[in-house]
Amino acid sequence: MKLIVKNLSKNFKSTIAVDNISFEIDKNSTLGLLGPNGCGKTTSIGMMLGLITPTKGEILINGINLNSENRIKLLSLMNFASPYIELPKKLTVKQNLEVYARLYGVKEIKKRVEEMVEDLNLKKFLEKKTGELSSGQKNRVALAKSLINKPKLLFLDEPTASLDPDVGDFVREYIEKYKKKNELTVLLASHNMREVERLCNKVIMMKQGKIVDSGTCDQLIKKHGRQSLEDTFLKIARSKNELK
Repeated sequence: MKLIVKNLSKNFKSTIAVDNISFEIDKNSTLGLLGPNGCGKTTSIGMMLGLITPTKGEILINGINLNSENRIKLLSLMNFASPYIELPKKLTVKQNLEVYARLYGVKEIKKRVEEMVEDLNLKKFLEKKTGELSSGQKNRVALAKSLINKPKLLFLDEPTASLDPDVGDFVREYIEKYKKKNELTVLLASHNMREVERLCNKVIMMKQGKIVDSGTCDQLIKKHGRQSLEDTFLKIARSKNELK
């Protein structure tokens, strides 16, 4: 699925959280959404998921406006994962996956849950309550939930935050393998620059609600005269003026 965002803004009373941003994500590609805390990344994702109503602008998915009569159909083709949004803590992992499978209209629920359990190695804690899991286990369950409906458009909000290097690498490797086997367009918000360099075809940099630069990782590193994407990110985040 191709995602096009046109002149998207969100105001909360007198605060401008997202300020007239525009970008595109080509079908089957991964776009990195970067920026310091409070720059508008999560609000932008919320609007693209239909959870927050934009103050102005358009969100087009395969040319169809998300606010149109096709909204429910479009939303059924998406999903998201974030370590900051807890799954129901008193339900077991299996119950959570079954509930979300029903919510997303998955037809062969038992089969799909079994596939995700096998793929993400969830069997050992499948009957455990989600609230009792470690952060690494929770992240894997959140990823399973985000893929339960075989989405065509996936939003990942810092999917490896707070994970140890081994589990973080497992998640990144799984995302890479899944994308190779399935048609999937991804928007990845992350503070892990190595993760972004590994997974993203292109990145956009946000600051104070605006997009201040965009390009491939190599293009941005070269443009700003830095040695790495992390150094480039720090330069942009600390600059007083917009750089685009």
